[in-house]
Amino acid sequence: MAWMVTFTDLVSLMLTFFVLLFSMSSLQIDKWEKMTDNLSKTLNPSKVKTVASATAEFNIGTIFRRPATNLDYLSGVLTAGVLEDPLLAKSHVMLLEDRLVIALPGDLLFPPGKAEMPEEARAALFTLGGMLSNVSNQIGVNGHTDPVPPGKSQGFSSNWELSMARAAAVANSLRRSGYTDDIFAYGYADSRFQQLPNMDAVQRSAMGRRVDVIILSTVGGN
Repeated sequence: MAWMVTFTDLVSLMLTFFVLLFSMSSLQIDKWEKMTDNLSKTLNPSKVKTVASATAEFNIGTIFRRPATNLDYLSGVLTAGVLEDPLLAKSHVMLLEDRLVIALPGDLLFPPGKAEMPEEARAALFTLGGMLSNVSNQIGVNGHTDPVPPGKSQGFSSNWELSMARAAAVANSLRRSGYTDDIFAYGYADSRFQQLPNMDAVQRSAMGRRVDVIILSTVGGN
């Protein structure tokens, strides 16, 4: 056991020697704190709190909203519904890739160059709005005109103003008849007249004065 006494003395001398060297050295505080911090984390690691990621499929804004109605199904329902109304029966229902378009004849909705609807037109839009009140899809209304500019006595300085006023009138009628979400109204004037298919000039001009009700595949918002 005598060797343990010798070993203890040796360790004590070495510790004294290192303390002497340390006292004579110039310590860099920033490196020392970094080293001690790393050593502390290694020897005594703190418990890492794991934040669980969100797993819900719906956020607060959508969980209480109805899903959008399938456009294929909606196309069949609206086609059958518009055929029952004398004025709406003259419109065209077109199912596209991401939207459903109901092309309303502008000449039957409005007098020439005007944006005020007669009672028959308001009744027809009330019927259409009643059908749309049961869906939550986003809806927009696009007004169009032919290339002939409106007369000075008609109250509009351009086809753009006329198309915008007609789109707004249709959108307001749909809102009053039961559709509660926002409806976007746009006026395109005659900017898309050249995109119409080749047909009789009179029919082409009449189609150019249409008002399109656009039903998107996405949910609308208030």
